[in-house]
Amino acid sequence: MTPLLANAAYDYFVKGGPIMWPIAIVALILVAVVVERCIFWILLKRRRQIHVLEKVLAAMENQDFRSAVNHAKPSEDPVVRTMYHGLTHVHGSLQGALQIAAGSEIKRAGRFMVLIDTCITLAPLLGLLGTVTGIMKAFKEVTGELGVQAVSAGIGEALIATAAGLSIAIAGVFFLNWFNELIEGLKFELETAATNVDVMVTKAKQEGFDTMTFRRENAATLD
Repeated sequence: MTPLLANAAYDYFVKGGPIMWPIAIVALILVAVVVERCIFWILLKRRRQIHVLEKVLAAMENQDFRSAVNHAKPSEDPVVRTMYHGLTHVHGSLQGALQIAAGSEIKRAGRFMVLIDTCITLAPLLGLLGTVTGIMKAFKEVTGELGVQAVSAGIGEALIATAAGLSIAIAGVFFLNWFNELIEGLKFELETAATNVDVMVTKAKQEGFDTMTFRRENAATLD
């Protein structure tokens, strides 16, 4: 930020009145959460391993569940991790294991979203409070003779606080919708992967796949 813009921002902040301090705190919280979530999704994208996912699916399709586990175990891809968690519980509650794993990944992806939602709600309310206090200040300065400068300062305080609150809310809505879209995309991929594991394991069981034997023979790998 150039010195000129910094001075202008500081000037508006001062003219916005004391309500600008809580608005600034809300803005800082929003920026911190947005930056953290952006870093999370960037790192998540780097951890995605489509080639490993394809290998796991191919191995399961051939009923080679041992190879599927070996491919999935070292992966940091959340979709592959969910499939691995299911494959390590083929002898027990497969659907329950898949739901827990998928739920954990979705919860991790949705962390701090409530803070963004809170900032979106709180910022315009604080701006509205600044509007009220600014107008009250303006009317308080109206005495026997109209104090134009004092009234203008009060109205200016009201408008600046309102604009600041609305600006934060508008920016927050954009990022909230963007992150929600990313979460929905991840949720769809997790549900699809879980369904594939469930269907292929069920089919293998119907064709004679012994899950307890598989568990016993691969205990070192599955633990």
